[in-house]
Amino acid sequence: MSDDVEADGKPAPAGRVKKRPDAEARRRAILDAALEVFAEHGFNGARMEDVARRAGIAKGTLYLYFKDKTALFEGLVHDAADPILGKLEREFAGFEGSTRDFLLLLFQHIQTEAVGSPRRHIIRLMLAEGERFPAIADFYYREVVARGLNLLRALNERALARGEITSDAALRFPQLIIAPVLVAAVWEGTFGRHEPLDLPGMFTAHAELMLRGLGWKET
Repeated sequence: MSDDVEADGKPAPAGRVKKRPDAEARRRAILDAALEVFAEHGFNGARMEDVARRAGIAKGTLYLYFKDKTALFEGLVHDAADPILGKLEREFAGFEGSTRDFLLLLFQHIQTEAVGSPRRHIIRLMLAEGERFPAIADFYYREVVARGLNLLRALNERALARGEITSDAALRFPQLIIAPVLVAAVWEGTFGRHEPLDLPGMFTAHAELMLRGLGWKET
């Protein structure tokens, strides 16, 4: 689309030539719009033209960035994964504190970047429609779930090796650690207007309960 053409394909008014937007800024606008549309309509109900309209671009321009709705969803997941998982993976690689300290850091980060942000809609979408659309569920598993489980397993292996915990239950079932994230994502969207969750309090309580159940020992 040329600089003197509006997002709807019509010529720009005389005397007002639009500046060419930066490609990354346009991609950011597309992903922000896609998150809103997926949140409102789900994967099945979302339409590419709705995303383009909300991003302020022509539908044809959208296809220059993402070939179809599945690719758009995958781009959204990629965009969300590194600020959440990528940062935690890098933190863990050089983390010298206790398992309790890292677990609290993990939940704080998830609260800020996932459950407490619009990205929580991606989690809710997967819970609602993942079974109906196995291709996007498989992609989400590879890019997010598997990475998260590997990180939690590594955390538990290190805790056992240090003698901080005595049970390997969370190593065998790392899903137990992350369970309140799913609860929070569903609760906030469904019942939060009636009874908002104290997210920091709930995550801290869960971390303490998990550690006690795993036989936590101060080292």
